[in-house]
Amino acid sequence: MINSVRFSIIENDMNREEEERKGDNYEDDDIKSISSESSGEGIPIPFSIKGHARDECHLWDINEIESSLRALPNAEAIEAAIKIGNYQHVYSNIIELNVGLLFAIWHKQLEYAARLLRQGANPNTIDTKQRSALHFACIKSSAPLTRLLLHFKSDPNVADENKLFPLHCAAIVGNSDCINLLIRNGAQVNAGIENNKTALLFAVTNNAIKCVNILLQYGANPNMIQTNIESPLHIASEMGYIECVKALLARGANVNCMAGNKRNSPLHLAAEDDFSECVKLLLDHGANVNIRNADQQTPLHIACLQQSVETVEMLIKYNADVNSVYRDGRTTLHASIVKESSSWECTRILLDNHVDVNKADNFGYSPLHLAALNEFSSCALMLIEYGADITARTNGGISCLSFIVRRTPEVIPKYLSKLDSSIKVNENEIGDVDCEIKLDFRCLVPNHDKGETELLMNFIEVGQKRILKHPLCETFLFLKWRRIRKYFLFSLFYHALFVLLFTIYALEVFVNHCPPKCIEGEEEEEHFTYDKAFSIIGYVILFLNCVLLGKEIFQAAHGFLIYMRSWENWLQWSIIFGVFLCTYPNVKNFRDVNTIDHWEYHVAGVIIFLVWLELMMLVGRFPIFGIYVQMFTKVAVNFSKFLLAYSCLIIAFALSFCILFPNMEPFDNVPQSILKTFVMMIGELEFEDNFYGEKPILHPITTHSMFFTFVVLVTIILMNLLVGLAVSDIQGLQASAGLNRLSRQAELVSRLESLLFSKLLSKAPPKILNVFRREALLRTSRYNLQLSVRPNDPREKTIPKEIMTSIYRLVAERRDRNQSIRRKRNTKNLNLFKESVEEIELRRPGFSRTQTMRQRTVSDQLYHRDSNTPLLQPQSPSYTATTGIRKQSNDIVMLNIKNQLKEVEEKVDLMNRKIDEITEAILLLKK
Repeated sequence: MINSVRFSIIENDMNREEEERKGDNYEDDDIKSISSESSGEGIPIPFSIKGHARDECHLWDINEIESSLRALPNAEAIEAAIKIGNYQHVYSNIIELNVGLLFAIWHKQLEYAARLLRQGANPNTIDTKQRSALHFACIKSSAPLTRLLLHFKSDPNVADENKLFPLHCAAIVGNSDCINLLIRNGAQVNAGIENNKTALLFAVTNNAIKCVNILLQYGANPNMIQTNIESPLHIASEMGYIECVKALLARGANVNCMAGNKRNSPLHLAAEDDFSECVKLLLDHGANVNIRNADQQTPLHIACLQQSVETVEMLIKYNADVNSVYRDGRTTLHASIVKESSSWECTRILLDNHVDVNKADNFGYSPLHLAALNEFSSCALMLIEYGADITARTNGGISCLSFIVRRTPEVIPKYLSKLDSSIKVNENEIGDVDCEIKLDFRCLVPNHDKGETELLMNFIEVGQKRILKHPLCETFLFLKWRRIRKYFLFSLFYHALFVLLFTIYALEVFVNHCPPKCIEGEEEEEHFTYDKAFSIIGYVILFLNCVLLGKEIFQAAHGFLIYMRSWENWLQWSIIFGVFLCTYPNVKNFRDVNTIDHWEYHVAGVIIFLVWLELMMLVGRFPIFGIYVQMFTKVAVNFSKFLLAYSCLIIAFALSFCILFPNMEPFDNVPQSILKTFVMMIGELEFEDNFYGEKPILHPITTHSMFFTFVVLVTIILMNLLVGLAVSDIQGLQASAGLNRLSRQAELVSRLESLLFSKLLSKAPPKILNVFRREALLRTSRYNLQLSVRPNDPREKTIPKEIMTSIYRLVAERRDRNQSIRRKRNTKNLNLFKESVEEIELRRPGFSRTQTMRQRTVSDQLYHRDSNTPLLQPQSPSYTATTGIRKQSNDIVMLNIKNQLKEVEEKVDLMNRKIDEITEAILLLKK
């Protein structure tokens, strides 16, 4: 199921918003409309403005207007007359005058319109959609026509069937002259506000700042009278019209008004498209930086979803809550990882401002889960660098590391490099006695609320067991085992005591005074009476068994699903119930063993086997003995598979022998025959008894043939094959014995830690819990998740020699690698410097190449020495003592040599830095 998931559940936010936007658009993008301030002549433009309120910019379709005009009486003849200039045809009656006036206004025929008005045309004439001539004049952005109509007393407050006024038309086309004319002639500046359609709204939508200022100057209301309606400030903020925003805020626009189905504020809309100037302006005028919409999203959530970097910085600067959550408990950090980014700058800004990097949503998904699930490897690395917990789990129990291994495996090597960098060495030489190596285990314990081995267990769970062989992990496990082994030893002692007492009790009750020993038919004359000590032992066994029962119940309650998957837990429950069934210290009073039921012998015989088997498995958890128990279990499992595969062959021989040996007791019936055949597999053939015994062979030839076939196929071939498989399994386990030992050790420590950190112990006395945790945890020890060792000091006994050797080898290899890289870089810089110097010398006038060859090499000049000059100059009296260093090891001489070497190294490093600076300067000069 996980592999089929490609995108995060949070991406639905973006998809849903995109679908809603697309749904607001017209289906046909080629529809012609009259809009736009830049289209004063009504040039058709495609629809592309976002949002519901912006749809009103498209008042009428051109084709629809022309159709409505042609629907008027005698419209076609009048239009044709106007096109050819036959004005007399229009003057015939008043109806034709009115129709002609509409056509004249539509075609912007100022002179013709004036003639029609003087001839008596009605200046308030309308078309079939209740649109007046003044509507057409304003929508055509013609101030002269508007002035003409108003001169002839055209009504500026007439509305069409959609409650649109001429002032709306003037605002849409952004004609400030028309707006001035209409308002001065009595147009209502807030006309249509009850229908959520105002001239100010249309002017802001068209970003006609001049019209906006005029309308506000004449008293236009910057707010809407109805709630949940987009105001002009919403439109200006969403479109990023900064001048309109300034004008509206200056006139008292409500900066925190909510509108739309999602109840967004102007700040939400400005943050969505990264209009940082608008965001700053709104915040400066008192916008609530943490205001929430219907989805409980703050502007910061919106900005993070849209990867609006500047807006995110601005909002955080104004104290936006970086840890606020919205729908389903998602944080701003979740929102910033919804869609891929090249730099993840929003995510980095949030992390730098102390966002909770491990905050999970209601489904348990942390930001690292989402980054890994969506295959954002660079984002996942960034989150890990800022302390993201890779052991965090979803509500379904899936860890971040599981997603990382499956989706972004390239993160694993980079994460493991943190382990190398956690092993540091001081300035002394690696071979020096004073050399000190410091191991920092904090990278292995990312979350202190969980056990300290949680990270290692996660690596084991996802198949990255090899990490345990890293010297840092190996040392960590060794120290953890040394602190926690006392609990394991106590558990081992407890089980051993339980097994010992039950064994004594079972042998005394069921063996030493066992009724089945009596001869059948004889009457028992003596009733055996037992000592009270065995009664006490029985009570102790029941008490210990009750303690085991409580422990198993606690473990099952701690993690039921994990508990049920372990077969050892089922074995433990069988032992507990079996012990209760066959231990009765007070029922018989140990007076009469004849009262013991026969079935109790069966139970006791099985349970005594199981308790010793359980003890063996418990011993196998001990790292030293674990490999041997693992060998046993591995061979046992493979033998079961082997037996199942060849069971048909064994049953076939058992049935054959049952027929061919009818007079032999082991083959009397089918079950006994199968059992006898299994025994014969190991070589117990009893050839003399079967073929030369008292009872004759009834079917000699066939019987001999089948017996020979059994010996060849089963005893020789099958058994040797089984031995070979067992040897192969054992060799494989021995090859990985070290890794398996560390794995078992980590599992044992993790099991004990999980019980100490169980939520079921939250009601226990804190002092007792603190004592146990202090004794078990490494961070409460004197090491405090850090350890310093001296690998060359013979007195160093903190960690085993094998681990110390691994650490030493890792540090030495890393230092050699770094020195090799530094040496190559220095050589490259020296060569470049030499070539540049030669190039400069060759450009000097009168300079020949032979002169260059006579000079010393650049390296000799740099170090001020000849090729035959020794590196260490005899500048002190101790120089003569160094000649006898092979014969005597004088500490003073060695110290002087070290001091000289350090001086040389410092000079070389200083010279390398100068060469680097000169090289950079030469490269700049070349450019």
